Amino acid sequence: MGQNDIMSTAEDFADQFLRVTKQYLPHVARLCLISTFLEDGIRMWFQWSEQRDYIDGTWNCGYFLASIFVFINLFGQLSGCILVLSRNFVQYACFGLFGIIALQTIAYSILWDLKFLMRNLALGGGLLLLLAESRSEGKSMFAGVPTMRESSPKQYMQLGGRVLLVLMFMTLLHFDMNFFSILQNIVGTALIILVAIGFKTKLAALTLVIWLFGINIYFNAFWTIPAYKPMHDFLKYDFFQTMSVIGGLLLVVALGPGGVSMDEKKKEW
Repeated sequence: MGQNDIMSTAEDFADQFLRVTKQYLPHVARLCLISTFLEDGIRMWFQWSEQRDYIDGTWNCGYFLASIFVFINLFGQLSGCILVLSRNFVQYACFGLFGIIALQTIAYSILWDLKFLMRNLALGGGLLLLLAESRSEGKSMFAGVPTMRESSPKQYMQLGGRVLLVLMFMTLLHFDMNFFSILQNIVGTALIILVAIGFKTKLAALTLVIWLFGINIYFNAFWTIPAYKPMHDFLKYDFFQTMSVIGGLLLVVALGPGGVSMDEKKKEW
């Protein structure tokens, strides 16, 4: 079997997967995407005093302001998740969750930790794709009305979302000289470039979903660590952040790459 035959078979599989799951895939994607906000909001409730004391100790802002910070995180994340899952005021929910990401980036000094900063930016990329999807739903009520080409804001949201999502994979690259690490880096880099430029996008994104899910289950198995150990919370945080990026990639599979992509340009050639 030649290279073109293998690629055609893989694309046929991706198309068949999308046809079978098209009714459910967007719902699964949204649930995965908001999972890190949902988990963090619940954690704020159960670890209220610990989070308050940490913020007070770090910023010396007093218990009142520290409590306000925890409340904003708890309420903002849980309400945003409810709105996204119920498909109500999704754009406002996304902007609110963007604000939570920015707030946490500053409060927890993530700005100076490149790995965590890139993961937060990847999470923002998933929210951009969710915003793009909400714009699609808003226009669907006029499905029978002739329209101009896809609106530029939505196209660039999808482009920005794809580019930011690949930052997650840059944090997974290993610079070891063993064969497996080299192979993983080469294949992973090729796939993230394909997603970023929008070439064979659905196939590349679906492959990344499978790869990232496997890595997440293997490396971030927080359920194997006793809850009282700090590593449990660290792995749990990593696990749900990765699930959110998987949700963003599933939105790419469901929606396609958008107008600013090589896949879209090929239709004009």
